[in-house]
Amino acid sequence: MESSKDYAFVIEGKMALPYQYFAGTTGSRFLVALRDEKKILGMRCSSCNMTFVPPRQTCERCFADLTGSWVELEPTGTVTGFTVVRYAEPYQPKEPPYVLAMVKLDGADTPIAHLLECGGTAQPAVGMRVQAVFAGERRDNLLDIAHFEPAWIAPLAWRGSTTQMRLAMQE
Repeated sequence: MESSKDYAFVIEGKMALPYQYFAGTTGSRFLVALRDEKKILGMRCSSCNMTFVPPRQTCERCFADLTGSWVELEPTGTVTGFTVVRYAEPYQPKEPPYVLAMVKLDGADTPIAHLLECGGTAQPAVGMRVQAVFAGERRDNLLDIAHFEPAWIAPLAWRGSTTQMRLAMQE
């Protein structure tokens, strides 16, 4: 008996598929606040007091509707886990190696995955206190937060990059 493999003609290749993604009303408000105001917004459940970032419309614990329960979160938090990405894949946020960390922002109950840059001054660690560094050039996505860095590198009021801070201190 012949197999279907004998009659299959396979052409190897790649296909580009242009698309648009609609973030929805909740995701859109989150991304617009990042882009326009350099604010990180979450949703707080009034039933169980869970705070979610990125925000979502329904509480994952008690299934309550979270519509309209926005809260602004501090741009500081704690690393709850991390990995070092050492391989290149298409559509990565930067060239490897880099650290991808789970950051639980102060006031949030869920972590957010994002880039962690220690600037060669520290090793990433669970429990490390970090702060968001907002991108100079807006991308209309989560990379409007350029990365997180150890909180002790710069004062909490500083919103530029570590390099910008070092240059400002030399002046």
